[in-house]
Amino acid sequence: QVQLVESGGGLVQAGGSLRLSCAASGRAFSTYAMGWFRQAPGKEREFVAAISRSGGNTYYTDSVKGRFTISRDNAKNTVYLQMNSLKSEDTAVYYCAATRDRYSGNYYYTYKYDYWGQGTQVTVSS
Repeated sequence: QVQLVESGGGLVQAGGSLRLSCAASGRAFSTYAMGWFRQAPGKEREFVAAISRSGGNTYYTDSVKGRFTISRDNAKNTVYLQMNSLKSEDTAVYYCAATRDRYSGNYYYTYKYDYWGQGTQVTVSS
């Protein structure tokens, strides 16, 4: 069992930055690949970024490439999402998730993740 708790959301002006954190419980954090997803009102939850178990490989949806950076600290059981140059269309609830799946092609799909956090709201004002 893994429990995930996100933090760092808030209200920011367009062009600003936020860093989201996701703290995981348990001692098996490094055995999970981690992902960030987001869900805007009236829309489906969508993939944002993922990171492999070691942190050596990262994956992004096209709309955030060059603006967002996912990273992890396995010693602290934490995954981060640094978000720069924020746009109004980045407004959503952001969720972190954990998966034991080792195939990176599956990191883009919500149903491949085993555990989810409760989400943190990010609002970007224009």
